[in-house]
Amino acid sequence: MKTLLKISLIGLLILLSFFTQAQITADQVLDKVKDNMNANSTITESKMVIRGKRNTREIVSKGYAEGNEKSFTEYLSPEREKGTKMLKLEDKLWIYNPSTDRTIQLSGHMLRQSVMGSDLSYEDMMEDRELKEIYEATIVGEEKIGDRTCYVLELNAIVEDVSYQTRKTWVDTERFVPLKEDLFAKSGQLLKRVKLEDVKEIDGRWYPTKINYKDMLMSGEGTDFIVLDIQFNPEIPDYIFNKASLKR
Repeated sequence: MKTLLKISLIGLLILLSFFTQAQITADQVLDKVKDNMNANSTITESKMVIRGKRNTREIVSKGYAEGNEKSFTEYLSPEREKGTKMLKLEDKLWIYNPSTDRTIQLSGHMLRQSVMGSDLSYEDMMEDRELKEIYEATIVGEEKIGDRTCYVLELNAIVEDVSYQTRKTWVDTERFVPLKEDLFAKSGQLLKRVKLEDVKEIDGRWYPTKINYKDMLMSGEGTDFIVLDIQFNPEIPDYIFNKASLKR
C-alpha cells in the first residue's frame, strides 16, 4: 500500500511539473527569446541575397552592434555598393555614399525606403524598443514548423508609433528561437512575412543563420539575410560608432 501511494505521489508530482511548464506566459517566452538571441555586442559578416522580379543580387557586408541602439554597417561587395556605410545611434540614421562622398541623415518618410532594393526597410532597422514595451503578447496555441513545436504568440500594439499594429510569432518551445513572424497593418492586411531558418548552436545559444524577409505587397521571393560569421560580446572600439567612421 505504501509503495502504491509513493508511486501515485511521484506520478502526481510529474504531472504537476508538466502542468507548471505548460503555464509559461507570453512575456516569459519573449524574455527567453531575448536572453537567447540578444547580446551586449556583436560583429557579423553577412550576405544579403535580394531576389527581384527579374534578377538576383548579392551584397556582402560587415556589421558592428552594441545592444539595439548602436550599429555600424559597411558594405564590402559588389563594387557598386562597396564603401557604402550606415550608422545608427538610437533614433538617428546616417548613410555615407562613396560615389558622391556625401553623408545624409534619413528621417521621416525616407525611413520607409527599401534598404539596397531589398524587402527590408530602414524603418525595420530602426526599432530598438523591447517588444514587451510596445506590444501586449498572448499565447494563442501551439503549431509545428517542420519538426519543431512552436508557441504561437499574438502581439497587439499598446503604443501608437509602431510600424506594425499586430504581429504573429512562432517560437520554438525548446530553443526559444522565433521561426516565423507575420507582420500586419492596422487594417489587418499582412504586410511582411519573416522566416528564420538554419538554426545553429553558436557560443551556447541557438541562432538562425538564414532569415528570409518577404514584403507581401511586392512580387518576388523576398530577401535572404545569411550569416557568414558572427561573434557575440566582442570588444568594439568606441570610434566605430562615430560619424567620423563613415568617411574613414
